[in-house]
Amino acid sequence: MIDVAADRLSAAESYRLLVGIVVPRPIAWVTTRQADGRINLAPFSCYTFVSSDPPMVAISIGRRDGVSKDTAENARRTGEFVVNIVAEDQVEPMHLSSAAHPSDASEPDLLGIALAPSLRVETPRVAAAPVALECRLADILPFGRLKTELVIGEVVMFRIADALYRDGKVDTVAMRPLARLGGPHYARLGEILTMPVVGEPGPGAPAPFPSRSTVRSR
Repeated sequence: MIDVAADRLSAAESYRLLVGIVVPRPIAWVTTRQADGRINLAPFSCYTFVSSDPPMVAISIGRRDGVSKDTAENARRTGEFVVNIVAEDQVEPMHLSSAAHPSDASEPDLLGIALAPSLRVETPRVAAAPVALECRLADILPFGRLKTELVIGEVVMFRIADALYRDGKVDTVAMRPLARLGGPHYARLGEILTMPVVGEPGPGAPAPFPSRSTVRSR
């Protein structure tokens, strides 16, 4: 084992380790409205859901030179944003949208990414995204010495492609979500491991232990 003392690392060095260790990560491709009405679009992979009642998602957004990035600032000003799920065939425009474009630029305009209206918020969604989460801002919490901003939104509308929605669930395999790795690397779902459902044991009963698993390909 190689032991690396965290207190001896710079922020950049810690980041390089974390993005290679905490993998694979889902990607929040976030649309927000700028002050002039143009749409900002940027991907973030430090992203998860934090509540189911109400449904809430959280996105960790670092500052640039101590200043909030456009996505966090737009969400703070407008009180809303949309999380678009990135499918495999959207890897190129998503990757290009991660570049540091001028703050007054609109990535959808620059990259030719079509947008579509939302239902509950004014910010549009990415038209080709298989799923879009319309969110109202719940809170922005600073973390760490660099005051990284955790942007928390309450999902007020789930927009799901017809072919993906069955019995209240999303067909994840058919959605073909893209995952983020370290560096300029991404991953597909690949093989999926399916384990038997672990039931709730009765009082005094030993917890059941799965005896077998199956592997199925995409």
